[in-house]
Amino acid sequence: MNTIITKNDTEKQFKSTITTFFHKNKINSLLRQSNFSKEKGFSCGAIFKFIFMLVFTGKNLFRTLDSKNTETFFAKDTVYRFLNSAHFNWRKFLLLLSSSIIKNELEELTSPDRVNVLIVDDSFYSRTRSKSVELLAKVFDHVDHKYKRGFRMLTLGWSDGNTFLPLAFTLLSSAKESNRICPINPTTDKRSNGYKIKAEAIKKSPDAMIDLLTQALAYAIPGTYVLFDSWFTYPKTLIKILELKLHTIAMVKAMPKVFYTYQNKKLNLKSLYSTLKKKRGKAKIKASVIVEIGVDSQATPIKSKIVFVKNQNKAKSWLAIISTDITLSDEEIIRIYGKRWDIEVFFKMNKSFLSLAKEFQGRSYNSMVAHTTIVFTRYIMLSMQSRNNEDLRTIGGLFFNCCDELQDIQFFEAIQVILSLLKNA
Repeated sequence: MNTIITKNDTEKQFKSTITTFFHKNKINSLLRQSNFSKEKGFSCGAIFKFIFMLVFTGKNLFRTLDSKNTETFFAKDTVYRFLNSAHFNWRKFLLLLSSSIIKNELEELTSPDRVNVLIVDDSFYSRTRSKSVELLAKVFDHVDHKYKRGFRMLTLGWSDGNTFLPLAFTLLSSAKESNRICPINPTTDKRSNGYKIKAEAIKKSPDAMIDLLTQALAYAIPGTYVLFDSWFTYPKTLIKILELKLHTIAMVKAMPKVFYTYQNKKLNLKSLYSTLKKKRGKAKIKASVIVEIGVDSQATPIKSKIVFVKNQNKAKSWLAIISTDITLSDEEIIRIYGKRWDIEVFFKMNKSFLSLAKEFQGRSYNSMVAHTTIVFTRYIMLSMQSRNNEDLRTIGGLFFNCCDELQDIQFFEAIQVILSLLKNA
């Protein structure tokens, strides 16, 4: 009997938490602003909340609708029509939600001199058993190092060093038509929001990343630096990001055909490292240099700073981090780049606990985008709940000035993250 009472109390408390989150962030209003509307039947807000709560009930869609104790009375087709709609603007909803939380809740909890960052990374979105999913493609999985059926989930997020919030994403198919197993549904209205995100899905990842950044900046989201790994680090991409008035701090891959201008010489990364004078002993930072990139392109060349981090276990192993802000110190570049680890935790959480790519097996591209947005909204709620429990400054105005700000990531923590990446590479 005590177990039943405890379970019921916990369930009521969690439902109260979800209701508070929806009410505080005006989810229904944000849905209406994002073109969510129905002529008749259940409201979009009610269906959205029902799908949102599925993972927390421990039941799938069939079991929940089949249960006699369910509080909803709509059929399965109602849910799938909601997910498959091409007219709902899911990206706008996610941007409105995240930008509102950042501006109204998180900005006042951090000092103005703290570095806020935008983080870009991709993760494999598995559909390995599917055959007829819209825009399904053979994409390269960096974990298993082989091609699989699915999508590359290119994600843009925001972090202040303590809280990570997703801003926008694209389920990338393949830019090569030969790698695409299924085409775009020809019946899709080309004027709809659904068609626009489908057209973006067949772009190259650097171009899709620039589109995500451009759209996020339209919502005045605070961020100084863009962080990403070596898969996107090309001189052309760094120049485009700088044109958006953002600086880049990213890992650099030693590619033989990518050159940097140093002392009027064009050198690739390995040649550049061999020409530099290294620090002796057990120094974690072996060298740093200011170079020019984009000399051969039509754009104006820009100066960048490359920091080389030495692996303590292997004498000839090192990592390089590039920054388009040459005023930063070597230690500060590494410390800021350490914040990129937040997005790895985000991917792990969504896949392992929030049923990303597992809860629904729809065949339309729109349904995958819709469900992924709902999963990201679940993470936003949990992330804010965690922040409210940890940060004493959220208690209220009376305690705001009496409590210290949550500590930002330190240099030694960032260097440990960098070394762990080197070990995995």
